[in-house]
Amino acid sequence: MKNTTLCYLEKGSAYLMLHRVKKENDVNAGKWVGVGGHFEEGESPYDCAVREIFEETGLVCAALSYRGVVTFVSDKYETEQMHLFTSDDFLGDDTYPRYTGGEETPTACNEGNLAWVEKALVPTLPLWEGDKVFLSMLEKDAPFFSLKLVYEGDTLVRTIKNGIPM
Repeated sequence: MKNTTLCYLEKGSAYLMLHRVKKENDVNAGKWVGVGGHFEEGESPYDCAVREIFEETGLVCAALSYRGVVTFVSDKYETEQMHLFTSDDFLGDDTYPRYTGGEETPTACNEGNLAWVEKALVPTLPLWEGDKVFLSMLEKDAPFFSLKLVYEGDTLVRTIKNGIPM
C-alpha cells in the first residue's frame, strides 16, 4: 500500500487547486486536486505534506490541520492511504491566478496548473467522485474521519465513513 498526502490550502473562500495536465501516465490526468504526494523514507504525514506543498507551490506551511485518512481501493491501481490536511496559514508568494471556469493561466508547477478556485465552483470541476465526498466533509467542518473509497475502474462503487457504509 502506498502512503500519500493531500492538502487543500485555503485563502478566503477559495482552495489552491492543481489541474493535473502535465505529467505523463498520471492516474489523476485531467482532474483537479489539492497539492501533495508520496511519502519519502522516514517521513511522517505532516513532514510529507509540508515538503510536497513547498515543492509544488513554493509556499511554506506555518500550520496544518489534519482532517482525515482516506483509503482508496481499486481494481486498477495499488491501494493508497492518503492523509488529508487543510491549511490557511502559510508563507510565501501566493499570487496564483484565479480560475473562474474559462481558460487557465499556466503556472510554474511541473505537474499541472495551479489556481485559486472558489469553493462553490470546485464541485463543477473534473474531480474523482470520492473527492467530492471528502471535500463536502471538509466544507461541513467534519471532525477527524476515516474514509474508505472503493473504485471499479474510475467508478466509485462504495463509500465507508468511520466503518459505516454511506
